[in-house]
Amino acid sequence: MHGGPRIVSDVMTSTVAAIGRGAAFKEIVRVMQDWKVSALPVLEGEGRVVGVVSEADLLPKEEFRDSDPDRAVQLKRLADLAKAGALTAGELMTSPALTVHADATLAQAAHTMAHAKVKRLPVVDKLGMLQGVVSRGDLLKVFLRDDDEIAEEVDREVVAYVFPAPASNVRAEVCEGVVTLVGHTPDTSLAAVAARLVRAVEGVVDVQFDLRGPQD
Repeated sequence: MHGGPRIVSDVMTSTVAAIGRGAAFKEIVRVMQDWKVSALPVLEGEGRVVGVVSEADLLPKEEFRDSDPDRAVQLKRLADLAKAGALTAGELMTSPALTVHADATLAQAAHTMAHAKVKRLPVVDKLGMLQGVVSRGDLLKVFLRDDDEIAEEVDREVVAYVFPAPASNVRAEVCEGVVTLVGHTPDTSLAAVAARLVRAVEGVVDVQFDLRGPQD
């Protein structure tokens, strides 16, 4: 097979809002509002990512604004109480930042986001310098691929190897991302292998079969 999985650099946003360690609380809120984002990378030096400030880091200031938590709450939520009194990005940020490299596959980025329960990841190079941001929405862009494009890739990268002609006469039909492999093959047991490979093609929602053996 000659194709390869799409990587983060294929879908990431390169124009990114970011802040420095010394950014003040209200400045952070303004930047988030202006850029319509829920988190911002925190940079130092020439652009190295050292942390991330999210809306969750900012909310304790409002939550504890006019409250006097008892000792049990204080012990349980020390980190949030510290953030309630924070004034700068350096005090508010989560560090070290959870990041992803531009050459990571979309599946790897999706796994990182799901495991950490975050909506966005800064994209960095090998030196930790900011290159962009990838969001959940960016990762879902693969499902906007045209059906004909998916069918062509499945035929080229899967069918041609698993069901080679002239022994087989199999083709991919795609509707709304659902791939159906249709045709005749002397070995229908290969369907399980084909299913695994087809699901690895970006943009595929599901795979179905309408295969007939030599006796059908």
